[in-house]
Amino acid sequence: MEDKLKKPKKKRMRLKHGGYTYLTTGEVPEHRQYIKAYLTAIREGLIRERGPTEKDLSIAQLILIDRLISLLGIIRLIEEKAKEDGVFRGKDLIPSLKTSYIAYNNTVRLTLEKLGIDKRQADDITALEYIKQFDEEKEAKEKAKVKE
Repeated sequence: MEDKLKKPKKKRMRLKHGGYTYLTTGEVPEHRQYIKAYLTAIREGLIRERGPTEKDLSIAQLILIDRLISLLGIIRLIEEKAKEDGVFRGKDLIPSLKTSYIAYNNTVRLTLEKLGIDKRQADDITALEYIKQFDEEKEAKEKAKVKE
């Protein structure tokens, strides 16, 4: 009789975008390794802009950059999952977009401001241009290695 009086357990939805795993372990799903390369490039770029080396940065700047990279990782994983599955579940937004996506993006914006990077500076080079530059530099390094 007691078993019938107990509330049934709610089925918890499992997050499948990989953000929680990235947050707790620093790893991204196997099929999303390109995001890890993107995050590494962004971190290196921010250090170069603020530093130019990691040793030139204050502890506070390093913390802000590392938090920013964590946030960007989660945001990118959420975006990629939304591209695959769509942004709606039924008539409602998927939970990750509904509850945290906007807050994460706002925190990124505020963190960039704290680092001294404002919108006017960001207009000088877009994220896509930065990624293209990074890829070109990487290819040039690989070609130089091959020639050696």
